[in-house]
Amino acid sequence: MSAAPEPEFSRLIDIRKIDGKELDLQATAPECAALAARFSLVSIGSLVARVRLARDGEVVQVAGRLLADIVQSCAISGEDLPVRINEPLVLRFISEKAAAALDEELELSADACDEIPFAGDHFDLGEAAAQSLALAIDPFATGPNAEQVRQKAGLLDEGAAGPFAALAALKGLAKKGSPES
Repeated sequence: MSAAPEPEFSRLIDIRKIDGKELDLQATAPECAALAARFSLVSIGSLVARVRLARDGEVVQVAGRLLADIVQSCAISGEDLPVRINEPLVLRFISEKAAAALDEELELSADACDEIPFAGDHFDLGEAAAQSLALAIDPFATGPNAEQVRQKAGLLDEGAAGPFAALAALKGLAKKGSPES
């Protein structure tokens, strides 16, 4: 069995050295290129996570912003589509030891959805930022020429081809076939 590949944007944080620390994690050009390949992007011009860390025992709260300049392909035309990502970044890292101590049944809240377990004294904030970037990318982003390309290819827009359009067509057929028509 082969080992998992190393994360492209790894930034290990030592939990023992957190005391309201503010960090700017910035990806290098090679890291941006590797992440672009991983996320099937044309390129990543920049990736920065500006965060503040607060520790409460074995739990670290991370809050800040994720900023990135990416170029992705338009979902319709395939042309390059520059996109600026500016998203809030809210994460909670919890040690496996602390997670194991929580024996009660948990109800997931919006805050708990970004809870990331870690082992030992370190967690990878860079990889968490990279995964947050992946979630911020619109997989169906369209550029300014998308509608032209759609029409030229004979593709219908969502309103004309979606499920409600199919229902409207069936309704039209039903009216044509009814004795009242």
